Amino acid sequence: MMEKVLSRSIRLLCVSGVAFGMHAANAQEAQTAPMQRIEVTGSRIRQVDMETAQPIQVVTQEQIQKTGLVTVGDILNNLSSVGSPDFSKGSTLTSNSESGGQYANLRNLGANRLLVLVDGKRWTQSVDGYTDLSTIPSSMIERMEVLKDGASAIYGSDAVAGVVNIILKKSMEGGQISLYEGAYQHGGDNKTKDFSVSYGAGNDKASILFGLTHTEQGVIWARDRDITSYTYGPNHKSGGTGPWGRIRQVSAGGTATGINQYLNHTGGFDGVGTGSPSNQQGNYHAFTGAQDDTFNSTSQMQYQMPTKLDSIFTKGTVELPYGMRFGTTAMFAQRNSNSQNAGYPLNSLTQSAYPVYIDKNNYYNPYQGQDLFFYRRTIELPRTTDNENRTVHIDSTLSGEFAALGKTFTWDVGYNHSSVSGSMVSSGNLNLLNLKKALGPSFRNASGQIQCGTAASPIPLATCVPFDILGGPSASTPEALAYINSIGQHGYGSTINSATANIAGEILDLPAGALGIAGGLEHRQVRGYDTPGQFEQSGYSTDLAANATYGRYNVREAYLEARIPVLKDLPFAKSLTFDVASRYSDYSNFGSTHNSKVSVEWRPINDLLVRANWGQGFRAPALGDTFGGGSQSFDYYLDPCDSQFGEAKSNPAVAARCATAGAGAGFRQLDQNGKPITGAVETQGAYPFQSGAGNRTLQPETSVTDTLGFVYSPSWLPGASASVDFYRVKIDNRITGITATDVANNCYVENNPAFCSSIQRNAAGEITNLAHGNTNQGGLKTDGIDVSLAYRFPMTQYGRFSVKSDTSYTHSFSEQDSAGAEWQNYTGEYFYNKFKSVTTLDWSKGNWGATWIVRYYSPTKDQCWDTEDPAECSNPQGYTQSWGTGYNKLGSVTYHDLNVNYKTSWKGQIMVGINNAFDKKPRITYAVNGVSSSATSVDPNMSLDRFFYVRYNQSF
Repeated sequence: MMEKVLSRSIRLLCVSGVAFGMHAANAQEAQTAPMQRIEVTGSRIRQVDMETAQPIQVVTQEQIQKTGLVTVGDILNNLSSVGSPDFSKGSTLTSNSESGGQYANLRNLGANRLLVLVDGKRWTQSVDGYTDLSTIPSSMIERMEVLKDGASAIYGSDAVAGVVNIILKKSMEGGQISLYEGAYQHGGDNKTKDFSVSYGAGNDKASILFGLTHTEQGVIWARDRDITSYTYGPNHKSGGTGPWGRIRQVSAGGTATGINQYLNHTGGFDGVGTGSPSNQQGNYHAFTGAQDDTFNSTSQMQYQMPTKLDSIFTKGTVELPYGMRFGTTAMFAQRNSNSQNAGYPLNSLTQSAYPVYIDKNNYYNPYQGQDLFFYRRTIELPRTTDNENRTVHIDSTLSGEFAALGKTFTWDVGYNHSSVSGSMVSSGNLNLLNLKKALGPSFRNASGQIQCGTAASPIPLATCVPFDILGGPSASTPEALAYINSIGQHGYGSTINSATANIAGEILDLPAGALGIAGGLEHRQVRGYDTPGQFEQSGYSTDLAANATYGRYNVREAYLEARIPVLKDLPFAKSLTFDVASRYSDYSNFGSTHNSKVSVEWRPINDLLVRANWGQGFRAPALGDTFGGGSQSFDYYLDPCDSQFGEAKSNPAVAARCATAGAGAGFRQLDQNGKPITGAVETQGAYPFQSGAGNRTLQPETSVTDTLGFVYSPSWLPGASASVDFYRVKIDNRITGITATDVANNCYVENNPAFCSSIQRNAAGEITNLAHGNTNQGGLKTDGIDVSLAYRFPMTQYGRFSVKSDTSYTHSFSEQDSAGAEWQNYTGEYFYNKFKSVTTLDWSKGNWGATWIVRYYSPTKDQCWDTEDPAECSNPQGYTQSWGTGYNKLGSVTYHDLNVNYKTSWKGQIMVGINNAFDKKPRITYAVNGVSSSATSVDPNMSLDRFFYVRYNQSF
């Protein structure tokens, strides 16, 4: 077998797995020792050099521990090439099965366009195609390889933005225990604990490795910090539906009309106080939307939900006759998360198909003889959801070698089972069937109790409990709340079973080296379900009616890869190698697809590598994309027909279309209180829309990725390396669940009639129903540059220093809503930083070591609360962004993390650290929704203040 020496910048990594943590003696040994061929992420052909045509970033176990982070999701989300998570740790309003998980969004192209492998094998996915990285215990990781290039020709579907290959520990002699604890300095919250124990034994013939982990991340309540305690920040203490009763009359069409009154009460915005008797007309005042008559819903919400992860892991290998080896891995992980949101903002038409009014003969009705339309937030019943997620992974591989035609070939056959299942239990939504009875006719019986029914026809107390809904929290009884409370149940799961066969070797000696090939077959079955409880499906709950999702498909695939050396040891061509690969995939649900890739490695001189890639990619529709049942949702949106903040204000054509639809001059979009919106930001509506329905005619997304890179390892400066990689990705036939704002804009701004049919307005012009689901529509494209610099300084009397910097520059990130539509560039807007950089300075001397990490995020543009207010909008005129005219500039943000460690004489290691050492605070942004507060940290880990932690490792 041909051998050669690895390039300087990667040798140390391959020998020890530690980028800059080796002693000088080990470094010298690494430069002279012969290297064995290994399989590098992005290629199936084994080779001796990790500096290939593929742009790969490696994160080792030592680097993981120095970050002070304990979950794989947190670690990956801090890389410079990874964008904002699709589901942040603060997405407490997210009610799908992904809630509580962690996901990596490489290049902002979407977490479902990133393929996650564990030891080269596909990991679990939800029915919507997302891989929860928090289910992989970080303590069992040897290293993570992040391929920042498309790789569908090698791995198939989902490898569009790139691939994360998590390499687990293969073996160990003896054991290790690791203990970790951390918390925020000021709040003392976000208490994080991590415990792991691993033990391994064996020899060249057989080995076994066992691991057990427990990880906790504590809750953060939004109310505990002033900056996070209001939905739109301290400068906009506006509230939603109040906790005491607001009443109106019922029109002939069942909507609100006539009087508009609110119950007199003590207290105010915080919901603390006592309401007046609700059945007396004189105890009400005119509702004007005064702050004391609203409620700060954020006061009941989590800023970050708590999670727990327990996992057990085992891995074993055994030598068999005839040079074969059998290996197997098994892991079980259980993640528990809990979220809490404010009590439900209820009104009579919460479910328009099942309206609930206060009956004209209800004892608490102040206007006896006429039904009443009501509004009321039930803050006595905060909405909680417990999500228990279970992951099982089992794989087995039989491998070996054989000789043919004087060449050696490697082969393997394997089976991979990955499944995720879970159950969600919720409380705090309302049973509308019982609520209607509780608000129906009622009277005071002979015992002085309020009883359902009438004196002539009473309903037994055991079967109906009256509810004084207008009286507010002070009038509620435990019995009434239990009667109207709905306990929701939700089950979900997905399974991937695959059988694989691979062969690789060298088939021909060429003048420049051996021609290597690899090929293989794979059969994969994917199935999944997402089933709300029957009561939730019925639409008689405020938990938003949803339909069940069931789906499955099969895939048959074959691939072939060839590595072709063309030139060697010539002037300006120390080496020139081509790598070509192609994969054929046949899906049972939509048909077949064929994707290819060509890579070039050229070394004009020993110190310089020039690499280039061109590759096709695809993403098959996820189960939810195709088979999703869809559900109701209270969407955040901005109606372009709003006469003050919508596009209709400045665009006569849009105003004319809005007028035709019934939203003419002077139309105002209303919030959940029935008040006109007060800012040019997306606001949650009062009517449930229809979202997420599957589409069985979906076709796969397709993509083309181009990269060009240069890697320089100067021989005149040992220990130094630099790389520059240019990338360009274009995705067509995009599978997308378009937003409510997108539907409205496409109808009225883009004048696309296909979208207008999805919108219904009432006589007042309000959007009362809007449907948005999944479709193949438009595209995405992005391009930019990744730069990496590293230098390992010579040993000095003060110790060994090394520095490494990774920077990602996004030149453009654009989205196209439909074929032929204009491209919208999001670069520089919130979420889409032009620059992200991570610089690490390491120091070691004897048993001591320290790491200083600097994370930089460039300035971004944010939505303006009011484009006419200079304090809220720094650039109001002449600047059009994705949301409209005007933006507010948010400056750059830099975080500093510090870690100090000491190795003891008894095989122990003590690490202490501070993340966000200079106490960088979050900022207010109006470009986000689905979270409890607009106070959002640029840091994907949502830093609120200094985070202190300590870790102790003990080997035995």
